[in-house]
Amino acid sequence: MEKCSLTLNHDQSFGRVFSEYKGQYKLMTEQGSYLAEVTGKFRHQANGREDFPAVGDWVVCRERPSEHKAAIDRVLPRFSKFSRKAAGSTTVEQIVAANIDTAFLVMALNHDFNVRRLERYLTMAWDSGANPVVLLSKADLCADLDAKVASVQEVAFGVPIITVSAIADTGKEQLGAYFGEGKTAVFLGSSGVGKSTIANWLCGEIIQKVNAARADDDRGRHTTTSRELIVLPNGEVIIDTPGMRELQLWTASEDSLDHSFTDIETLAARCRFRDCSHQNEPGCAVQEALNTGALSQSRYDSYLKLQRELAFIRRKNNVQERLKEKARWKKIHKAIRKKHE
Repeated sequence: MEKCSLTLNHDQSFGRVFSEYKGQYKLMTEQGSYLAEVTGKFRHQANGREDFPAVGDWVVCRERPSEHKAAIDRVLPRFSKFSRKAAGSTTVEQIVAANIDTAFLVMALNHDFNVRRLERYLTMAWDSGANPVVLLSKADLCADLDAKVASVQEVAFGVPIITVSAIADTGKEQLGAYFGEGKTAVFLGSSGVGKSTIANWLCGEIIQKVNAARADDDRGRHTTTSRELIVLPNGEVIIDTPGMRELQLWTASEDSLDHSFTDIETLAARCRFRDCSHQNEPGCAVQEALNTGALSQSRYDSYLKLQRELAFIRRKNNVQERLKEKARWKKIHKAIRKKHE
């Protein structure tokens, strides 16, 4: 396993979270795998869901080999994370995968094909700190491959695009460039795009259960129910994830939105007025592109929608941060009073 440079107590060791289910974690250390939970102290000091371990996290733990269990003392700093707003009405961050080098954005070349959804994935991937790669799966089911690749190229500026077919065994050599010892990749996409099939294909054996596509629309059935870290034969690491029915932004910087919509940002820079709202101003390059067809209305609408969603999330997060800070000081004052009782 990859080594960390931090100093440990004599009873502590490093581990990596392989899977998580309802507050329990499968943890891998140099000594083996354990069922783990966070300590009471960890739970007390955590300010929110994002402070708890996620799949891919490196942690400091204390092993109990005789019980095949371990206790997690702390999570080490993450160098990247792919997050989304947790499903439901509450504004809570859900970390899908942590410490990833490459984020494979998987989209099937059959009925699942949806460029607007890919724009959302790209925005979130740029914000994760990982390098995005678009992975177009089920190429054997696509009759208009060149046209679909071209439509992806129009929105995935500067992002590698790879077409693969596990059934036809094509594209594996291109994927190899993104794997290496000590590297971690995550497969992200909606249900049935073939993420688990690709994981099995790369491993050369059945490690993830898969279901056949439905006969009426060629869509794969939802199979993977939890995120899981898998070690490939050559030491590479992949994280397979359940299909995401909801993919709401958690947070995204202006830079990540600019990366995803480089064409629109380039047009906006040509507008006559610097503060152009792209509505009725004279000399608006964005409106001109829309009128001539150089920019599609659907892409521009997607850009505006993500901007509005991002602004809403920021307002929500500001409220959440104030509440967290208030709760943190409440804990501090409570501890001080207890100390002097």
